Amino acid sequence: MLTFFSVVLAAIIFEYSNGFHDAANAIATVVSTRVLTPRKAIAMAAFFNLTGALLGGAVASTIGKGLVDTDIVTMSTVLCALIAAFAWNIATWWLGLPSSSSHSLIGGLCGAALAAAHGNWSVIKWNAGVWPKVVVPMITSPLAGFIFGALLMFLLLVALHRFTPHFVQSLFGKLQIFSAAWMAHSHGTNDAQKTMGIITLALFTGTKAGSFNDLPDWLSFLKTPVFVLPTWVIGLCAVTMAVGTAAGGWRIIRTLGHRMVKLQPVHGFAAETTAAVIIQAASYYGIPLSTTHVISTSIMGVGAVKRFSGMKWTVVERIIWTWLFTLPASGLIGYALARAAAAL
Repeated sequence: MLTFFSVVLAAIIFEYSNGFHDAANAIATVVSTRVLTPRKAIAMAAFFNLTGALLGGAVASTIGKGLVDTDIVTMSTVLCALIAAFAWNIATWWLGLPSSSSHSLIGGLCGAALAAAHGNWSVIKWNAGVWPKVVVPMITSPLAGFIFGALLMFLLLVALHRFTPHFVQSLFGKLQIFSAAWMAHSHGTNDAQKTMGIITLALFTGTKAGSFNDLPDWLSFLKTPVFVLPTWVIGLCAVTMAVGTAAGGWRIIRTLGHRMVKLQPVHGFAAETTAAVIIQAASYYGIPLSTTHVISTSIMGVGAVKRFSGMKWTVVERIIWTWLFTLPASGLIGYALARAAAAL
């Protein structure tokens, strides 16, 4: 039971860090364009992250049972995965780099499971899970964000070229509030689901191992013989992410909203709308997408159309290198932690 409570505590800490680490995904553009004050933007993002987190469960199922063989996973494995993901989250947050919380969690889980299986790579579901739902979307979703963000921005420029700058600024100053809210909602439907899947995996493996057999009746809700998201797990993760989002993530907000390219409301609207559509579609199909990758490349696409030379490509390069290192780095941390735990 001590291990399980440690898993839940680690999951809450990770979900909280996910909230403030990825708060920038929803509000960097709306803050940088000065449509909303930082305080109002974070409050809005927290609320719509909550509404999004309460819906769906396809992504949670993918994380919990679609990536690694659950027969080899123990509560200790899950705990090591969460610690690895949190460590990478904090390191990249400190450097102000918008890395993927999703990929850090996936990498940590795969690395810890590999250690639990004593290096047997077949424990990772490559063909049915990791390849089609993690690796391929890791490549295609940023490309989609860049291409569709650029396309939407181009179409808006064509449609609005006869209007005055004041009219465009005023119109999209209002519309960007809705696009930012949608972005926050879609972020909640995808990112909060991942921690729900991890906690449910711990409940499921603990039930199979008999860890909950001697519990008193009032704790019987912990028994999860079938992999189904418990209501209390959904509520816990949703509220935790909302609280984390309310704490803000100012280092990353500055990177996405100011350092990469200067934005106006019409650009923010195009980037947020593009990202929200892609993330919402991925959530429907149970794909644990990196919301960070999608919004970042949507901003890049919009910025490139606005003025290609205005993009700060050195910042973009640093971001992309962080993305490439996230899965292997968090996987290595998860593997090392699980090996160390087994040796104790």
